[in-house]
Amino acid sequence: MSNKLLNPKNDYVFKRLFGHVGNETITKNLLSCILQLDITDIQLDSNPITEKELFDDKVGILDIKAKIDNTTNIDIEMQVVDKKNIEKRILFYLSKMYTKTISSGDDYDKLEKCVSILFTDYNLDVIKNIPKYITKWNIREEEYRQIVLTDVMEIYIIELKKFKDYKEKSNHKSLNSWIEFIESPEVVDMSNKEIQKAKKVLEEISQNEHEQYLAELREKYIMDQKATEAAGYDKGLKTGLKQGIQQGLQQGLKQGMQKEKIENAKKMLDEKIDINTISRITGLSIQDLKNL
Repeated sequence: MSNKLLNPKNDYVFKRLFGHVGNETITKNLLSCILQLDITDIQLDSNPITEKELFDDKVGILDIKAKIDNTTNIDIEMQVVDKKNIEKRILFYLSKMYTKTISSGDDYDKLEKCVSILFTDYNLDVIKNIPKYITKWNIREEEYRQIVLTDVMEIYIIELKKFKDYKEKSNHKSLNSWIEFIESPEVVDMSNKEIQKAKKVLEEISQNEHEQYLAELREKYIMDQKATEAAGYDKGLKTGLKQGIQQGLQQGLKQGMQKEKIENAKKMLDEKIDINTISRITGLSIQDLKNL
């Protein structure tokens, strides 16, 4: 068997680490570092991962669902393929999670807080200029931004590609060690016992042939998705360039034909040909001919 550790950024491995029933203390510590809260209790969704799901492109298939302190619903997701619309999809799935906390006919006071946590192994274009690797999003007034309308829906986005540049300035110092583990699990912060536990779990599943097989299946799927996205991008560039050239040629042709019509019209006017006849031959309006 290989001594190489599986990649925690593989979303199957990520869910196996943080979404597996029995690993609650690990996930509780990670969430405490992200949310900057003291969490007393955590419950993890016990639904197992099937091999079919490893090939399913639906966002959230390999997400982690948890409930903390019996009051707040959490969804954690690792995304390594940039599909360019993650901010819209995360809002869609957050809203679905929120509406599921209430039954038809119940009072709105029974709606529970929902938090979506997104790890990305790429930078989001819309927030690329924000100089921090973790951002928190909620509903605020545009001018009086210190006023939060409600905290029942929150989004945390953790951009792993920004971590190296902004970890020293981060207000989430305790989270830094977790991100370092996710990026390089061979190096562990020995001061955090839960990260030590996470590494032990990772070592165990990395030596399990079936776990290796499932992780490799997902890795292959991820690589295929990245290749598809890249091919689509290249095709889009080529298609756009081709369309631009065609449009340019068509525009140039139209301009050339218009110029030729005007030159011919001027010659016919010099020959004192009837203006109505010139208009009929060239397609230029009477007013255009008078303006020549």
